[in-house]
Amino acid sequence: MENVVLIIHLLLALGLIGIVLMQRSEGGGLGIGGGGGGGAVAGRSAATALGKITWVLAIAFICTSITLTILAARNAAGTSVIDQLGVDVPASEATVPTAPTAEGSLLPPAEGDDAPLVPIAE
Repeated sequence: MENVVLIIHLLLALGLIGIVLMQRSEGGGLGIGGGGGGGAVAGRSAATALGKITWVLAIAFICTSITLTILAARNAAGTSVIDQLGVDVPASEATVPTAPTAEGSLLPPAEGDDAPLVPIAE
């Protein structure tokens, strides 16, 4: 089922690309093209056949996208990719890092410590 929807999705994507490329530019994109002098300010142009096909393909593309998302979520079942590989992690790599020792600590000295708090210029 998922493969059938995926093939339909890919065909819709290719069809949508083709239909959009076949349409005539109306000169609104990024201020390029179009030209035209006097009648450039018009309310709304009439919907052409290519425009209607574009809308139908776009709606079908969105529907197949949502369907594929639902199918993928249903098949996921909360497992991770690592679980699906079946590779066991060796115990030496699975150790938890430890905190630094008192000598190499980055914390400030304790109250009873004799260490100087301000560096001395030599």
